[in-house]
Amino acid sequence: MSTYFPWQDAIATASQSHRQSALDHQAQLTKPAGSLGQLEQLAVTLASLQQTNTPAADRVSIAVFAADHGVCAEGISLFPQEVTGQMIANFVTGGAAISVMARELNAQLEVINLGTATPPPLTDGVIDEQIAPGTANLAEQAAMCDAQLQQALLAGDKAARRAADKGSQLFIAGEMGIGNTTSASALACALLGAAPAALAGPGTGLDSNGVQRKVTVIERALARHGDDPAPLTCLASLGGFEIAAIAGAFIGCAVRGVPVLVDGFIVSVAALAAVRLRPELTDWLLYAHRSQEPGHRLVLDALNAEPLLDLGMRLGEGSGAAVAVPLLRSACALHNHMATFADAGVSNSGND
Repeated sequence: MSTYFPWQDAIATASQSHRQSALDHQAQLTKPAGSLGQLEQLAVTLASLQQTNTPAADRVSIAVFAADHGVCAEGISLFPQEVTGQMIANFVTGGAAISVMARELNAQLEVINLGTATPPPLTDGVIDEQIAPGTANLAEQAAMCDAQLQQALLAGDKAARRAADKGSQLFIAGEMGIGNTTSASALACALLGAAPAALAGPGTGLDSNGVQRKVTVIERALARHGDDPAPLTCLASLGGFEIAAIAGAFIGCAVRGVPVLVDGFIVSVAALAAVRLRPELTDWLLYAHRSQEPGHRLVLDALNAEPLLDLGMRLGEGSGAAVAVPLLRSACALHNHMATFADAGVSNSGND
């Protein structure tokens, strides 16, 4: 009997009729055509994805996936792995940046523990999806086995299902894991055929020597991995539990018709892996911001993505995406509530 994987289900199709209706509506609003720039396109895209004439981003689900990385044994981070577990507790007690933003947005926030080297000091409010106490050292061996990869993908799909069951109009994935910029950089190199020096960045604040150490570690990992670009193989070999879970969540959201707002570098690498696995996912991904991590630009270019913001952020957690939500809400409000030329009795000559 073949094994059923939910990330192989058919991805929902955007409504072209609603897209056209939204474009027609935009043309009748009391403004010069195109004068609201990307806000117009955001509203049209959401109308098409949500299959509605009144797009909205009021009900937002945020899922933060946390896991540790065995590659930390190579000294590629300024912070000890204990921080991952400590930050899990900080998320659920409301002290982290994404916790603050979730409250500001009145968004649903989930914290999902996929496996930490040091257990979090507080587990109340944490969704337990532990696979192992972190991945293996990707410089020496595959980060995870196939069974662990499937567990991580499934954990992400479950989060997508919960978001859809809540009637979410938008999904944001965040990540936490000491060492995960190294994993994400290695994964992106394998998927893009790029050199580690072009993608490795400071992460949590490495100096130039630290970045060079990271480059060397990624070079070792890629030499071990070989030149296989298959997305699932790359995820198992070089990814993290949280990165794989985010890839699974994005596909799961698209299957269930929930638009996704993509965060920064690490989440974008997860999106890249997911798109390589399921190219039709592309339509469901909106991009929040350009991270300060140097590799993010290459990943965004590979995804043909134009992010909404460029604020020099590199925190992760889903924070950059959360900051961009008010832009989506503004786009929807303008689309839904501006007067048409006919409503306002304004002549629409088509002139400036």
